[in-house]
Amino acid sequence: MSAFRILLLSIFFIFQGQGLLAQTTAEKRISGSFSDIRFQEFVRLVEAQSDYYFYYDAAQLDSLPINLQVKDEPLRVVLGQVFKDTEFTYAIDQQRRVYITKVTPIITELPSDAPTQERVVYAPPGTDEQEQLLSTTESKLHEVGPKRLRITPGNSTMSGYVRNAVTGEPVIGAAVYIESPQIGTTTDALGYYSLTIPRGRQRVRIKSIGMRDTYRQVMLYADGKLDIEVLESVTALKEINIKAGQDANVSETKMGQIKLSIKTLKQIPTVMGETDLLRTVLTLPGIKSVGESSVGLNVRGGSADQNLILFNDATIYNPSHLFGFFSAFNPDMLKDVELYKSTIPARFGGRLSSVLDISSRDGNKKKMVASGGIGLVTGRLTLEGPIVKDKSSFLIGGRSTYSNWLLKSLKNETYNNSTASFYDFNAHISHEINEKNSVYATGYLSNDYFRLLADTTYAYQNQFASLKWKHTFHTRLYSTFTAAHSSYNYAVASERVPIHSFDLRFGVRQSSFKAEFNYLIHPRHTLDFGLSSIYYTLSPGTFTPRSSESLIVPDALEPEQGLESALYIEDRFEVNPKLLVTAGLRFSVFNYLGPKTIYTYVPGLPIESIYTLGTEAYAPKKLIKNYGGPEYRLSARYMLTGDLSLKVGYNTLRQYIHLLSNTMVASPTDIWKLSDTYIKPQVGDQLALGLYRNLRGNQIELSVEGYYKNIRNFLDYKGGDSLIMNHQIETAVITTTGKAYGVELMVKKGAGKLNGWVGYTYSRSLLRAVDRESPDAPNAGDYYPSNYDKPHDFIAISNYKLSHRFSVSFNFTYSTGRPYTPPIGKYILDGAQRVYYASRNQYRIPDYYRVDLSMNIEGNHKIRKLAHSSWTLAVYNLLGRKNPSSVYFQTQNGVVSGYKLSIFGQPIPTITYNFRL
Repeated sequence: MSAFRILLLSIFFIFQGQGLLAQTTAEKRISGSFSDIRFQEFVRLVEAQSDYYFYYDAAQLDSLPINLQVKDEPLRVVLGQVFKDTEFTYAIDQQRRVYITKVTPIITELPSDAPTQERVVYAPPGTDEQEQLLSTTESKLHEVGPKRLRITPGNSTMSGYVRNAVTGEPVIGAAVYIESPQIGTTTDALGYYSLTIPRGRQRVRIKSIGMRDTYRQVMLYADGKLDIEVLESVTALKEINIKAGQDANVSETKMGQIKLSIKTLKQIPTVMGETDLLRTVLTLPGIKSVGESSVGLNVRGGSADQNLILFNDATIYNPSHLFGFFSAFNPDMLKDVELYKSTIPARFGGRLSSVLDISSRDGNKKKMVASGGIGLVTGRLTLEGPIVKDKSSFLIGGRSTYSNWLLKSLKNETYNNSTASFYDFNAHISHEINEKNSVYATGYLSNDYFRLLADTTYAYQNQFASLKWKHTFHTRLYSTFTAAHSSYNYAVASERVPIHSFDLRFGVRQSSFKAEFNYLIHPRHTLDFGLSSIYYTLSPGTFTPRSSESLIVPDALEPEQGLESALYIEDRFEVNPKLLVTAGLRFSVFNYLGPKTIYTYVPGLPIESIYTLGTEAYAPKKLIKNYGGPEYRLSARYMLTGDLSLKVGYNTLRQYIHLLSNTMVASPTDIWKLSDTYIKPQVGDQLALGLYRNLRGNQIELSVEGYYKNIRNFLDYKGGDSLIMNHQIETAVITTTGKAYGVELMVKKGAGKLNGWVGYTYSRSLLRAVDRESPDAPNAGDYYPSNYDKPHDFIAISNYKLSHRFSVSFNFTYSTGRPYTPPIGKYILDGAQRVYYASRNQYRIPDYYRVDLSMNIEGNHKIRKLAHSSWTLAVYNLLGRKNPSSVYFQTQNGVVSGYKLSIFGQPIPTITYNFRL
């Protein structure tokens, strides 16, 4: 045989062998007698005689019996017989992996016309391209963890970030869960989630407020990461939104926790047309303010200084502009607001009443965007965009006022020479270093300037910076490290009378660090732990002459230093489907440090300046006084039925910094004071009980909460003493104990054309001097109402969507008038006429009620246009009621006359134009 023929014959047999091999590969056949066995045993026998590997949910197929005999049949034929007349289906890929699913088979390969590289398209909501992207993402099988030929029974943890597909920003509070078995979690303030579920194929659902519900087909091999992008929802006129986490008020242990979205904030009519975070918070049950021009929050009978206000984990000391007419937060920068007023997580401390945790947006990681608004007295502009696309972004915003024209238009010549202005600036940068590390940096600066009656000038400044690093150690363990610096300063100046011209200045600064860890022990068992430290520096006051002509004697109070540190641990444990318990312990320590000169007093006698013995000096960093102790946090939820739960919570808290004031409303000139040798930390404990129920598929939320709170070492002022530039401030205050109790009812409808909430609160807040025998004890040592005791409070907030472009909001507010102390007589002492006052806070100003109305007009909904805009028309105090903000008295010609001061005694119409490029 010639060499050529041998070569041809060899080639023939080679190709014939390859064809036989391909046929063998494609037509792998199964034989066997499978009589009355379970599906799991059937899989074991098939895998033993072939190189197929099965992936399935054993719980779903455990009850499927197998009865058939096959001989040299393809696996596809065998499976067709097994699943005949059932809802199960199968798919086989080229690696001989067999996926068993219900109803919908898994797509194991791309269509023939698919591009060779993955193409991700981001399009505006409602476009066909976006719908195609959503469909493709939901149909795709996402493999999590290192691939394995066989999936062993048990659980693994899937973690990652949930982000907005259009902007790349994290989605806070998104629900990530599977339905069978029911296991779920929510994303944190950075959009991170960690979900432990059975290995194998799972359908993971994702829901979030304002975002479109979606799901992911997941093949979970082992612990791994899956980032999820979700789309903004486009709500049809008759559509009903089921919002993520809407049953959390029933199912979670947290009581008194309220979340507000920026969308909700913008629907509430406010004075001057400016979207106002704090005034929206004041519409919630249990939260009040003593004055219409004040944004100081009084939560469940607590004072304004008992609220911890955080912006990206940095403390804000004065959250207002222009003496409380505006809040200090630019609404275009905000993303999420959470208020804790009942069960406060162990990671928070340092305040007795509440925590207001505010988060900013991260900025658009996909494209450049500009937004802003122009109102009658304020304007704002925000810019955002990617630094490195899909990795890092920036967000900057500024806001200012041009309200002087409004003051100049006043007819009263006494006030039309006044001036008022403010500005604030925000900057935020986020950067994803890699899949385990992300960093976030935030900066804030604000300035206020106000001159009343062309005489006294007030100026104050807020500023802070924070740097946050999030590190993922493992899918079940991650941490957040935060360093921050905050400061607040104010200055008061007068120069109308040269010989009495002065400058008064005050400042408080704090530098802080905290490390927070979250460890998912088990799907029903989560552990939070960490530590924190805050270093305070206070400049209590300097008083200097403003000009060379001034006769003012310079004076300065010694600075104060203090260090507050804490360790905490908190365990969230699901005992069974009905009982969920969260228990935490926080141990805090405060050190009052030198340099400082401390006055000493005669032992056994009241702390009065007349009993001063001398002074004692302490060197820098020298420990002067130490305080500390444990803080217990406990809450539990018991499900009475599927939509009805009973909750109980108990908190103890400690506060080492105090706000001293003898005015009724929070003022920028109030004095912050650290606990020292004589002024002890405030200590409080609160017991709360509540019932929660959801109706109509979680569309309507009902809740009733009752609480009782004890407060110790709260400071009130002595009549006639001055708190400003007082070198012996301990002699001007009274130490009191307090109690607060009440009931809060709320009905909330969060979806549909008509939505909103109705809340009613009955509450009392009472104080009593510790030294009841002291002549300075108010009300002869008996309980007296605090300045913010307002027993009855009713609020109704409603929003009605007329169409896609028009919506109307209506608010009604009623509350009992706050207490005050009037003069009730006159007497002669040492030849001089003096005024005799009633017992402290035994009278009340008239009750307060107000009606507001606003309309929001959206621009047309064309997807591609230069700018998306809207108009907001609002009327604040629609009925023009002259609600008294305060009552004051003046003596003229020996006659004492009383007057009521109304801040807004007539309707205030506003118009605001908002845009987004």
